[in-house]
Amino acid sequence: MTNTAKIAKARIQSVDFLRGLVIAIMALDHVRDYVSNVRFDPLDLDQTNAALFLTRWITHFCAPVFIFLAGTSAGFQRHAGKQGKELSMFLLKRGIWLVILELTFVKLGWMFDVRLFVGYHFLQVIWAIGISMIAMAVLVWLPLRAIAAIGLIMVVGHNLLAPIDATVMAGLAQGGPFPTATTFSDGLWLFLHMNGAIPVGPTIAFVAYPVVPWIGVMALGYVFAELYQQVDTRRQSLLLKLGIGTAALFFILRAINLYGDPSHWAIQDDAVKTVLSFLNVTKYPPSLLFLLMTLAPAFILLSVSENWRGKAFEVFVTFGRVPLFFYVIHIYAAHFAAVILAMAQGNGAASAMTFFVFFPPEHGIGLLGVYLFWIVIVVGLYFPSRWFAGVKKRSKKWWMSYL
Repeated sequence: MTNTAKIAKARIQSVDFLRGLVIAIMALDHVRDYVSNVRFDPLDLDQTNAALFLTRWITHFCAPVFIFLAGTSAGFQRHAGKQGKELSMFLLKRGIWLVILELTFVKLGWMFDVRLFVGYHFLQVIWAIGISMIAMAVLVWLPLRAIAAIGLIMVVGHNLLAPIDATVMAGLAQGGPFPTATTFSDGLWLFLHMNGAIPVGPTIAFVAYPVVPWIGVMALGYVFAELYQQVDTRRQSLLLKLGIGTAALFFILRAINLYGDPSHWAIQDDAVKTVLSFLNVTKYPPSLLFLLMTLAPAFILLSVSENWRGKAFEVFVTFGRVPLFFYVIHIYAAHFAAVILAMAQGNGAASAMTFFVFFPPEHGIGLLGVYLFWIVIVVGLYFPSRWFAGVKKRSKKWWMSYL
């Protein structure tokens, strides 16, 4: 059986494993958001400690890997037989579906507010995947080399747009909780390359994931699927070399502090904080160095995990087979945990029936409690994830491919 036929008939387990691992780690970040008593940025070196910083930092790996592998899965679809219009329409429809999901059911999980078209919409990773898939519906008509070139230009070159970011930032309204666009052109730039709020009728869209670099990440993931047409030993060797080379490029560029991230590292009061400063690269939008730092370990892990087996491996493979299902229900689980905690602390359920950034200062528990909540939630979600993975495997319904 050829490698192409294998991809058509079965999931690449190492890819599912990596996807499942990062989405379980992603849950740690969201559980921390909802049950932690910390009200400052865990990456703020003036206030944080190593444990808190690393708890936030380790979750940086999730979104880039998640979006990159979404592109890889699209590449697998191509090798499984979807070509031209069929693949383009699949990506377009799935992208639109994900955007709608972000604006409705995912928003409800974040906010616990049934008024879907008032207040804030936080446009996050599902939104970014959806918009990137819509873009990929166009890009898949191009030759692979052209897609790779576009992806590289977006990922490597988008930090050159920093002067435009600074100009736009100076014109944003600063009175509310978030910098807010006051003109159409500023709103368009936020959509493309900056974080900020965009008023849209009775609602406010907060762009957490501006789309330009993420489209580039998905495009590179799509081309990356070509590696899985290589024989096993060559593929594993190429993946390992790619991972080591990407990591080396990160360390070199970060060390010289010239290009790739708007925030330069600096010597701190002690060695630990100096290391943290070195690792503290920019996620919003994802800088070149952020993407190098987070994707390098992914390539290495894909190289070494192809022959892994065992119960823990299978647990993460299960999560990775139903990533959208896990993502949606883990948001609800984390938010329900916050409501239960608010009631237990005497703050009342209503105090937690909103997005976590609006929680009262007295809400939350320490870092150890955060980890306990996370373990309980991830273990608890294994069983519904296993059930849904079985449903997807057995079902012949066309719409199951969108879930």
